[in-house]
Amino acid sequence: MTEAEGWYIDPFGRHELRWFSDGRPTALVRDGQTDGHDQPPAQTWDGPVQEPAEAPVMNEALRADAEPEQPTDGVGHYG
Repeated sequence: MTEAEGWYIDPFGRHELRWFSDGRPTALVRDGQTDGHDQPPAQTWDGPVQEPAEAPVMNEALRADAEPEQPTDGVGHYG
């Protein structure tokens, strides 16, 4: 049996999604396009985990290989 890894519907009902790692709920949560941290009320979850209807897209700012956009006019404005 594979342990849950990734975004799942928050089984505690506090947020839309909660990240599970090695079958355990973590503090990483998501509501809409907003990521945040909220310690789970329990470190383990014995019930089934539900995958979201659509796979969430990783926030570009969180990607390790993402580089911040640079202004194109050299003055801080995007051109």
